[in-house]
Amino acid sequence: MVNIDNLMTEKNNQNSKHLDQMSLLESIQAMNLEDQKVALAVKNEIPTIEKAIELVIHSLKGGGRLIYVGAGTSGRLGILDAAECVPTFGIDSDQVVGLIAGGSNAIINAIEGAEDSVELGKIDLQKINLKANDTVLGIAASGRTPYVIGALDYANQIGAHTISLSCNKGAQLSHSAKVAIEVESGPEFLTGSTRLKAGTAQKMVLNMISTLSMVGIGKVYKNLMVDLKPTNEKLIERSKHIIMQATDCNYDVATQNFYAANENVKVAIVMILTEKTKAEAEELLNQTRGFIRPAITKQ
Repeated sequence: MVNIDNLMTEKNNQNSKHLDQMSLLESIQAMNLEDQKVALAVKNEIPTIEKAIELVIHSLKGGGRLIYVGAGTSGRLGILDAAECVPTFGIDSDQVVGLIAGGSNAIINAIEGAEDSVELGKIDLQKINLKANDTVLGIAASGRTPYVIGALDYANQIGAHTISLSCNKGAQLSHSAKVAIEVESGPEFLTGSTRLKAGTAQKMVLNMISTLSMVGIGKVYKNLMVDLKPTNEKLIERSKHIIMQATDCNYDVATQNFYAANENVKVAIVMILTEKTKAEAEELLNQTRGFIRPAITKQ
């Protein structure tokens, strides 16, 4: 029998105990007030989140991967963040990976029983050939999901970096991670529905980890996503505007250099700022491992 009595995420929220009697406006306002507490809960974990990001950067710089592991909502959030890293930062699809208990079918269908297997967490990491230079980030609102614990324990055996993200203090999951993030988001507006505040807290932390890790490996210049993949008309126009913002050039210059750089935003920026050819700009970026600032001062 699973004991959830002591989990804060399972407690009854006294601010919404009359939810079924509230007016629509009252319920919206009450829910919004609960949501405002999430950012403050995340703030309390900033020092630990910093340590987690340092581990991810270390893995990515060393040719390793960031691998999210979760079940249910937590697993879907990991997959979402992993998928969005590809177009945003121009990375390969296997550089940030999301695994969910129950496999791809669990992304859109609730396969809740799959999370109860410790062995499946290990097996799923073996399937993607986990290496010691990878970082595994286990996500579980409750902090007790067997699938996630199994994955982290196996990652520890391999020698990979391990991070846990839970929404309860003293989480069981934390014992299986080198860095344990525990965002106490509190009782849910709808009792036990951790897709709400806990899900929001997890999304905020994953945003921090993936975004700032990418900053740490040179995927950002100023506050611009200079390695995005221009895969549609909107992203092509965004690419040109990023070049304009990075170099203070006009639209025509940005467009010309964008196509001269074979639609590579980062190369176009270095071409403009250094007045170099495409080949010369590429060589500068190779020398600086893709970081623009040292590339434009290295010439």
